[in-house]
Amino acid sequence: MPLPIENIYTSEDYWNLPEGQRAELIDGQLYNMAPPNRIHQKLVQQLSLTVGNYITDKKGSCEVYPAPFAVNLTANDKTWVEPDISVICDKDKLSDRGCEGAPDWIVEIVSPASTRTDYIIKLFKYRTAGVREYWIVNPMKNAVQTYVFVGEESSNLYSFDDEIPVHIFNDMTIKISDLLS
Repeated sequence: MPLPIENIYTSEDYWNLPEGQRAELIDGQLYNMAPPNRIHQKLVQQLSLTVGNYITDKKGSCEVYPAPFAVNLTANDKTWVEPDISVICDKDKLSDRGCEGAPDWIVEIVSPASTRTDYIIKLFKYRTAGVREYWIVNPMKNAVQTYVFVGEESSNLYSFDDEIPVHIFNDMTIKISDLLS
């Protein structure tokens, strides 16, 4: 009995999705994305604003891009993701389509439908692609899991009430509960 034939999708399939349909292409597979809820959107907006203001105040060169923003992690034809927040410090990675290569910092806001993708699939993809820092913000648990993939790699779990250090910026911390008040 032959094995079932799996569809392998490419960048062309991703870029030709019907208008309004959101999906990510990971290793040739399309993952549909559910519409975000209000708390998800508030977190994306407030985190983007906080990080953007920090960069502006410090006269930094990094740029913040909230979703929808396409990221081609490894410049291959089979992986395009749309992180909730991408911070890119190398402007040579930016193109008209989005980011060609790994952002420096990625933040994902977990939803019930994205838990497996954010904690397992994307964690592996981001680490191997060269992302320097990855945060998984989980509003259902009021928790933030952080990963630092440069130097001495680390992983830490914080509550929304903790001052969470941003490792790509030496003097920045974020308290998620302050963003939701």
